[in-house]
Amino acid sequence: MTVALRLAPASASRRETMGLESWTMTKGETGSGGDTIRRGRPRSAKTTDTILASAYALMATTGLAATSIDAVARHSSVSKMTIYKWWPSREALLIDAFLSQASRLLPLSGAGNPTARLRRHAAAYAAALQGEFGRVQLAVISECISKTGSAEIFYERYLGLRRNAMLEIIVAGQQDGSIRASDAPGDLYDAIYGSLFYRYVFGIKPLSPAYARNLVDLVLRTE
Repeated sequence: MTVALRLAPASASRRETMGLESWTMTKGETGSGGDTIRRGRPRSAKTTDTILASAYALMATTGLAATSIDAVARHSSVSKMTIYKWWPSREALLIDAFLSQASRLLPLSGAGNPTARLRRHAAAYAAALQGEFGRVQLAVISECISKTGSAEIFYERYLGLRRNAMLEIIVAGQQDGSIRASDAPGDLYDAIYGSLFYRYVFGIKPLSPAYARNLVDLVLRTE
């Protein structure tokens, strides 16, 4: 079976790093999407991590409404000027902080065959949804929709990066035969993670790591 899907060869961790680095915008040069991109001194990785950790900590403890640029600057001891230089908007900062936490809590890399990796990741996501991570994710999505009228910015900065990495794993499983479902990889991904998120939002039980693993097997028709 041939799966018609081509994705960038960069590793999952590298794509996530690229997602955090590639959105420094201001008036000036124009990128391919019409956004303007600041050129100049590269970010300090340590300072970036400090800002993102502070933003996520504030979101998790005080809520999004209280997580202003001023609050992040105070908490991280980094100047507001630096934060504004590196992020085009407050929403972009909040999403990148969430992406940074997700890359730590739900890594996309790891050993094992495709089905084992998918079961492990889906189980971890189901567990994370029931803690602070789930509350922050829902709040960030709501913030994007309320501010922009769509979830596009969340997809571009967070979901698209991780979704593409998971599609690569599904494709690998279809090619080696461990995944027998022949549907489009994107449809299979959405059936798994859309179901888990739907159950979380509406409080539908069960939602557990065991349920997530069984869901992966059911949707992907694993061996």
